[in-house]
Amino acid sequence: MPLTTSALGAPPSAVSAAYARLNEVFPGLRVIEVPAGEALPEGAGWVRTEQLAEGGAALDAFLAWDNAQILKDYGTHARPDVIASFGLHRYAWPACLLITIPWFLHRRVPRFPSSGVAFQRTLGRLAVHVTEFACLPGDPAAGRPGARVVPDEEALRAEVRAAVAEHLQPVLTGFGPRMRRGPRALWGMATDEIVEGLWYLGHLLGDERRAMTDLEALLPGSTKPYVGKAAFRELTGPDGESLPTRDRASCCMFYTLRPEDTCVTCPRTCDADRIAKLTATTAA
Repeated sequence: MPLTTSALGAPPSAVSAAYARLNEVFPGLRVIEVPAGEALPEGAGWVRTEQLAEGGAALDAFLAWDNAQILKDYGTHARPDVIASFGLHRYAWPACLLITIPWFLHRRVPRFPSSGVAFQRTLGRLAVHVTEFACLPGDPAAGRPGARVVPDEEALRAEVRAAVAEHLQPVLTGFGPRMRRGPRALWGMATDEIVEGLWYLGHLLGDERRAMTDLEALLPGSTKPYVGKAAFRELTGPDGESLPTRDRASCCMFYTLRPEDTCVTCPRTCDADRIAKLTATTAA
């Protein structure tokens, strides 16, 4: 179903400004708010999150795209579990931003059950129904329909963790059998998607250090079902510069395609290689 005029022109919600700012600094991702009562888009590459969670034909089609993209990008076929891992990453990374960006920018935490989101990844579009959100006392949006006021910052962080878990739990259930990973590994991957998505957007927003501080408080390492913590640490570059890095809680499986080229945050990557990669990126 093509997007209707009203879907493109939905009244601003309490999180609309955050999504507009997200698109400004990261044009590859746009959030479309669909008014209550209107259906989420279908067809033309759109898939609803609840369809991915079912683990059936919609997920087969979703992963077929990843299979083709891996062959195009790397000139080799990937194992089925690697394809599924890439597919989950390509969904979960932007989906987590639906929740973490409004929290980071405005201290507002929306809730999105799997029935309330649709994804068009070739266009970089997420269509959502915004129905409720949590906020702090004194927030100008506290009186808006769907607002739930929580007492303090820690309570709001708990809302972030709960909102992401509510959204991703069905998705992990759908992807899990394809990935051949247990619950701990899957929630480790969810932890990484939360951290690395907001960390990257914090950099684009010119507020990387605050993003890191917020993430360390959000994921201190004792917040089930998440596995591990934000795990930031500092390295020192050749000119004495500080180089932030972190250690992933899960493996993205990229090494199965390029064994000689591990990710900069992979535990397999030694600090010397991390410094070389980070300083090369900075120079570029």
